[in-house]
Amino acid sequence: MSAKTVDKIATAVIVALAGLIVLIMAGLLGFILVRGLGHISFDFLTSPPETIKEGGGIGPQLFNSLFLLVLTMIITVPLGIGAGIYMSEYAKPGKITDFIRLIVEVLSSFPSIVVGLFGLLVLVNVFGFGFSLFSGALALTIFNLPLMVRITEQGLASVPQAQKEASLALGLSKWKTIQSVMLPIATPIILTGTILAAGRVFGEAAALLFTAGMSSPRLDFSNWNPLSPTSPLNPFRPAETLAVHIWKINSEGLAPDAPEIAAGASAVLILTVLAFNLLARWLGRVMLKKFTATK
Repeated sequence: MSAKTVDKIATAVIVALAGLIVLIMAGLLGFILVRGLGHISFDFLTSPPETIKEGGGIGPQLFNSLFLLVLTMIITVPLGIGAGIYMSEYAKPGKITDFIRLIVEVLSSFPSIVVGLFGLLVLVNVFGFGFSLFSGALALTIFNLPLMVRITEQGLASVPQAQKEASLALGLSKWKTIQSVMLPIATPIILTGTILAAGRVFGEAAALLFTAGMSSPRLDFSNWNPLSPTSPLNPFRPAETLAVHIWKINSEGLAPDAPEIAAGASAVLILTVLAFNLLARWLGRVMLKKFTATK
């Protein structure tokens, strides 16, 4: 058999496998959306859930997910970018740096249930944060830090060496070069990674079962005092997120329309994650054109 024939067979096998995977993913997404889109309405997105009656919504759970996302990103982004800058530009090659990178890789592959149990033991019990949005945000930070560190390193590594050397040759300090030359060029990559990390946070459930909790107090959306236990802005209150709500409905839902609520909530979750990914691609292209003058 000639090399050209082998190449054609290998290409056909790869294309077939890729097409099969795409069909499976499209089938799963289509099944979820077909079942759930018909149940989505403004009232469904804004009303609180019902325990035993029909007609409940996902309003508090959707708000909790968005609020948790903001809290997590506030913690994760500065730490991740700072650690990525240090690892890329300041850490000297050696055993210690290699060990830090190994730890980062290990953290990125941790099962979410293990992170949740760690959060339950350390954050909820030892530090006394209790089941709260803040505990959930800290637990999810463990997921996102490795991703943010790697993305920042890759973004800084993509900066042409000539631009970096030209900045240093003009007398700019190393930090000024990073701040004024390297970070603007790396921003499209960092921004895209940040949005993808945000989508990952939005769909997480296992770690939040043990940190943010599986229930939410009745929220008073007219009360904006962040210290009040009924305020939606209180980060130290228990908070059931949308992904946790879907799991809870499927496992112990008592409402007659529980399957429909779960299907609608799943469709909302899928659409939100898809929106995050599309936004990441669009912003990445916009920022790339802005900072590199490409068309």
